[in-house]
Amino acid sequence: MLSVVNRVLLGLVGLVLAAAGAVVLAGWPPFDGRDDVLLSRADRTRWRDTGWWWPAVIAALAVLFVLSVCWFLVQLRRRRLQEVLVETGDGEGALLRGRALEAALLSDAESLDGVERAHVLLRGRRTTPEARMGLALDARADPLSTLDAVRAEALERARTSAGLERLPAEVRLRVARHGAERAR
Repeated sequence: MLSVVNRVLLGLVGLVLAAAGAVVLAGWPPFDGRDDVLLSRADRTRWRDTGWWWPAVIAALAVLFVLSVCWFLVQLRRRRLQEVLVETGDGEGALLRGRALEAALLSDAESLDGVERAHVLLRGRRTTPEARMGLALDARADPLSTLDAVRAEALERARTSAGLERLPAEVRLRVARHGAERAR
């Protein structure tokens, strides 16, 4: 839904800017003379005596600026991968839901020894997905052996089941919070 709204807004802004540019380049009114300006001195000073005009103009421009910055920041956000293209071997391809592959990776990672909780996110393109995993390890878990198990079991199983040549992953490890142990 967001991509549709984004495309419509970009299209409208592009049409308005193209139309304004065409009016200026063609020399149509109000820009039909060599010395014409966008706002004449009379236009700039017409509302000077009205106390609400310039604060309203500045507020409208500030709102427009904030909305533009928010729109720009939304464009920079990397989204979750919706589907992965699985090679079927007959020249056709099948689409695998990204959430299904994430769920499979999550259950495989959480079933490993030493992993209390896991978080999995797929990014990238549907032909070359990338996994981002966050693992909360038990206090007594060996990080190196856990990382090797994630690579050899969970990631390898996901890679082969999706028919991918490679499945790069970023795995972040941290120790899960635990209460203090008391001696009796």
